[in-house]
Amino acid sequence: MRRLAVWACLALMWCARATAQEAGADDLAAGTLLVADQELKDPPFAQTVILLVHYGEEGTVGLIVNRRTKTPLSEVFPRLANAKNHADPVYEGGPVDETGVLGLLRSPQDPGDAGLVFADVYVTTSKSLLGKTVEAQKNPSLFRAYLGYCGWAPGQLETETEAGAWHVVDGDVSLVFDGEPQTLWQRLSDRTNLRMARGSRSSRSLVSRR
Repeated sequence: MRRLAVWACLALMWCARATAQEAGADDLAAGTLLVADQELKDPPFAQTVILLVHYGEEGTVGLIVNRRTKTPLSEVFPRLANAKNHADPVYEGGPVDETGVLGLLRSPQDPGDAGLVFADVYVTTSKSLLGKTVEAQKNPSLFRAYLGYCGWAPGQLETETEAGAWHVVDGDVSLVFDGEPQTLWQRLSDRTNLRMARGSRSSRSLVSRR
């Protein structure tokens, strides 16, 4: 995996289709979710759900949204007085630059120093904005911090998706800020497999009627 400069890059609900097939590489975009296939065994990505926060010709950046750590925000932001008792955990965003902190926050308007991902979800690497948000004691349904990120070189994610490593689904705010992230992958994986099974049965039924 080619290392990407996230600082430069950052400037499930199902789609009904006639063929009953899930979204594919052509549907990749900022705001979509990647659900790791059950056969994907690569440790950094096995059983992950990833939100794409940037998608462009220069590459793709994403954050793993279902790996909650035991590290509280107070340890990541020790110099913030109002963060000393902040017990909300940080998340493992990905294997690239694991010492860097990124944040996902929901806001009805542009919070500044952040990039819109989709809906009302913004991503930021701004120390100032991160600090202000942590000190404001935002609810975890509105703000989460991530250590590191996932990065793909141009064309790499498309190749992986076409090979079946990832299932692409539309972004949904409730999934990104899910209250039980430890079970998110299994739930989405089960839905994906059920959808694929239904699509397969539908295709066989069409063939049998011809």
